[in-house]
This record gives sequence, C-alpha cells and structure tokens, in this order.
Amino acid sequence: MMNGHNSNHFPPAAPEPGTSILSHELGDEHDHVLARLQRVRPESSKGWRSHVDAGVLASVVMPSADQESGASLLSGELPEDHEALLTRLERVLANSSDDQRSTLIRGMLAGVVRMAEQPPDLLDVKIMSRAFKELQHAFRIFQPYEHCLKVSIYGSARTPSDDPNFQLAARLGQMLSRRGFMVITGAGPGIMEAGHQGAGKDMSFGVNIMLPFEQSANPTIAGDPKLVHLKYFFTRKLLFVRESQAAAFFPGGFGTMDEAFELLTLIQTGKANVMPIVCLQTPGSDYWTRWMDFVSHDLLTRGFITESDLSLLKVFDNAEAAADEIQRFYRNFHSYRFVKESLVIRMRHALTPVQLKEVRSRFHDLAPNGVIVQGKALAPELDDPEARSLPRLILPYHRQDAGRLRQLIDWLNGLPQALAQES
Repeated sequence: MMNGHNSNHFPPAAPEPGTSILSHELGDEHDHVLARLQRVRPESSKGWRSHVDAGVLASVVMPSADQESGASLLSGELPEDHEALLTRLERVLANSSDDQRSTLIRGMLAGVVRMAEQPPDLLDVKIMSRAFKELQHAFRIFQPYEHCLKVSIYGSARTPSDDPNFQLAARLGQMLSRRGFMVITGAGPGIMEAGHQGAGKDMSFGVNIMLPFEQSANPTIAGDPKLVHLKYFFTRKLLFVRESQAAAFFPGGFGTMDEAFELLTLIQTGKANVMPIVCLQTPGSDYWTRWMDFVSHDLLTRGFITESDLSLLKVFDNAEAAADEIQRFYRNFHSYRFVKESLVIRMRHALTPVQLKEVRSRFHDLAPNGVIVQGKALAPELDDPEARSLPRLILPYHRQDAGRLRQLIDWLNGLPQALAQES
C-alpha cells in the first residue's frame, strides 16, 4: 500500500536504550501532559492534521452516552469545544488507578501527544485516526453480545440467488440461528446475503467494506444497528476473527482465499484462538476438495505445513453436518486462555483419574517441559464469572502446534460425560 512518504525523508531517531515506543506507561507528570495536550488543540493550526489529532483525542475520552447521542465516531470533525475536551482529558489523567484498562488509556493519550508533537505524514495520521474510530465504534456495537457465540460466514459476493451454494449458505445460517449461534458476514450480496437471510436480522451482524464501486448492504441487514461500515480491510478482518467463535467458508474468489489463509495462519501461529473451521460445497462440487488436494499435495509434502495443521478445518457438503461440527466443538470444551506460560483449558465436565492419565499419555507432546494437571480457576481468571467454576486442564503448552491442540479439544469433546450431557 502506498503511504505517501517522500523517499527523501529520514527515519526518526531511535528511542533511548531502555525505552519502548510501545510502552503503555504514561511517562510524564499529568500537568505536563495537559500542557502538551493544549498545544495539540487545532486553534493554532487550521491544517487537517491538527484537526485529526484532536479528533482522535476526543474519541479516546468520549463517554458512551455521547457516542449514543449522535456524535459521529467516524467523522473527522471535533465533536465538542476545546475546553470541554480538555476538561475530559483532565478527568482521565487525574485517575490514579493502576488497573490495566486505565493504564492503557493513559498510554494511548500519551501516544497521540507524541504523534502531534512529531507529526508523521498526513496520510499516516488519517489512517491511524480512521482505524481507531472504526474499531472503537465496532467494539461498542459488538459489546452487548459478547457472551453470544458467533460464526463468521465467508464466500463470494458474486454468487447469484439461484446458485446451489447460495441456498446452502442460507440453510447453514438458519441451522446456526436455531442452535443459538449468531452470524457475522461482510453484509454484501451473494453468500453474505444468503447467510443473513437464513439467520434472520435479529441473529445477524454485518461488517460492510466501503469500496470504490460502493458495495451496499444487503436488504436483510441494511439499516440494522448491528451493521458496521468500514473503510479498511484490516479493521474488518480483525473484527471477523476477534468477534467470532467459528468460521464457515463457501466457494469464492481472491477475497475468500485471502480470508481463509489468513485465519489459518493466525491460528497456526497462535495469534488467534483455535476455532472450528468448516468449508462447505454443494454435493457433487469439488471446490474445497481440490483446494484440500492442493494444500495436502503442494504444501504438506513440501514441508510448508505439518500433518496436524490439516486438523484445523473440515470439508462438508451439507449444512446440517457443518452446523453439527461447530456445535460439537463446544460440547465439552468451553474456552481457553494463557496465564503466564500455562495454557488453561476450561471444560464443562471434569476428567476422571483414568481420563487424566490418558490425556497425559496421548498429548504429552504439547507439554514437553511439564505435566498436564487438572485444577480450578487460577487467580488471574477470577475476573471471568461465567467460567470461574469450570474445571480446568492446565499445561505448560509450547505454543507451536495448533493442530495438535485442536486434536486435544476434539478428544475432550468425545468423552462419555460430554456425550451423555448432549443426549
């Protein structure tokens, strides 16, 4: 992507040893930062960069009440007068709490100040400003539904409504919504529209990308408060992955391939959590079958991926089987998180002593420097009341084989107590 840099620009000086440009600490006294913030105000400069800087500051401190009252998070305009903005900034900086949220917000403010004092190119500032506002707005839309399981549906926008794949996607959306899953699509036509038609407006989210030829939202999600319009693909992709707990891919073009390979890469490298990935094709079609042949014959045999990586996804030719696969993933497995160097897997049912011995034998390679134990919530997990009482598997996971981790989750979901609960 072109970024507008002049090739004659010199890079900025490196930070002093021991300092980090990504530090979340606020390095200045509050009064000093306020003085610097006053210089950021666009009164002294009518240029776009100054207004964008101030707009970012306003977005950081804008309370949710103002966001809901009509102030546009995606506007380049400053939503209030400068003195009111400074008053809000004073309240944020006066908060002496050292909790992580407060520390991160103060660090963000300090970052905007540094950006304004040593301003990059205008285009860079616009990208940072727009991306920040898009994510802030989208997170607010998704937040009330954070405890609802969601499935991202991907596929071609060019699939006509009489195509069997359109009907298959609509059927999957319907099956998922009946089982309590919400769906997220790109909000456009084709497979995206089919997924929304099947799930219905109440169970749908849309993350629409604004393209030069103006892809408009499909009729099912158009005008719905759960529809988000985005300028950048990278913010859109982040939302697809961050907000979903499963992914369904239908035949598509470059965009679908891009999204499929990126999700697999994120999971393989530990940048995204393991989730069920289903690839759907109509009976008699070989779209994903041939794709899997390429992955197996050209990537696996050349050593570019491992055998266990193939466990990260499965191919189906009917909606019911794909929906079953997604639902089965959460039959016993609940979620996981890392606590320092330990992977903590939350389960709905505890393992028996015999099963614990078996999991240690089957999956010892996931914890080569320790042993898999069963226990209760660790102290850092107590902030999650929904999962606080669940039994845990705790292991010093090496973070190098997401496919094997998926196999462990599948094994947990196949335990007799999980099957008994489902029946």
